[in-house]
Amino acid sequence: MIRVLLVDDQSLLRTGFRMVLSAEPDIEVVGEAADGREAVEQARDLKPDVVLMDIRMPELDGIEATRRVTALDPPARVLVLTTFDLDEYVYESLRAGASAFLLKDAPEQQLVAAVRVVADGGSLFSPSVTRRLIEQFVRPASPSDAALEELTPREQEVLRLVARGRSNADIAAELVVSEHTAKTHVASILQKLDLRNRVQAVVLAYETGLVRPGDPA
Repeated sequence: MIRVLLVDDQSLLRTGFRMVLSAEPDIEVVGEAADGREAVEQARDLKPDVVLMDIRMPELDGIEATRRVTALDPPARVLVLTTFDLDEYVYESLRAGASAFLLKDAPEQQLVAAVRVVADGGSLFSPSVTRRLIEQFVRPASPSDAALEELTPREQEVLRLVARGRSNADIAAELVVSEHTAKTHVASILQKLDLRNRVQAVVLAYETGLVRPGDPA
């Protein structure tokens, strides 16, 4: 059973999401929160698998709430709800550790599918949308080795490919290694850099200058 926490300052939206998700046999809505502070408290107490997180809320916004929720033990996965698919708030939520974002007016079945994907450890960022979003809002950076000094040259090469939207299978084919080896490299990168998911790795690759906006995919 996938345990879901709904976070939005509009009660009508929460009611709508609850109706849609509660109709699914494998999803249980375990709680609701109207602001970010309440979201963190509920996530700590209820231990949901997935948090549907609005961004613009009173008390504590969804970005900081995402940062705190994904740092809990055990961490919850965050699916950001937004009104625009290219929004600086969404970019900041990726930096904070969100696993996916979804438009608030997405079809019901897309919402249900998104919750299942995120609960299973996946993300809903297509490489093209991720790159477009990050390249629009990334802070210009000079190349910096400090954040990447823990990585081996091969791991830096793998990180470049991750930032360009390559899957583990793509990375394996390009580097002529097994897919298991590619997966191991990615896991090592996330662990060494203390990142929660591949999306945070993409953001870091751009912000350190390892990959630059406009680089060929």
